[in-house]
Amino acid sequence: MKPLVIALGAGLLMSTSLWAQGTLAPENATVYFIGLEDGDTVSSPVTVVFGLAGMGVAPAGTEKENTGHHHLLLNRPPIGEGEEGAEELEYGLPADDNHIHFGGGQTQTTLDLPAGTHTMQLVLGDLNHIPHSPPVASEVITITVE
Repeated sequence: MKPLVIALGAGLLMSTSLWAQGTLAPENATVYFIGLEDGDTVSSPVTVVFGLAGMGVAPAGTEKENTGHHHLLLNRPPIGEGEEGAEELEYGLPADDNHIHFGGGQTQTTLDLPAGTHTMQLVLGDLNHIPHSPPVASEVITITVE
């Protein structure tokens, strides 16, 4: 009996790493900003509206095919770049001032940003906050807050 329990436990651990790869995304899925473009000059507070095509929005923890929830990457390198970015693709996006989670299924936010330039990227996450495979991510835009 013990060898069976050990084998099942090892199998579970190995399959967990497979789950950490991100849920498959349809090829045509895109996420984008609505009403905010690269190079825009805006005033604070800034309303950011999230667009999504080819998939649906569902709260974090919801296991439903072709859905996810939004994350806003603020003032950081694009998803998948560098060591930290590779880790995000495998283990999920952290929650901090540069990785804003919308796990309730929200499709917009209002940010009180200081004056200056800011970069933004939208990334769709699966039920576990892991970017889909392939990642459903917007282009990085740069805005200036006056």
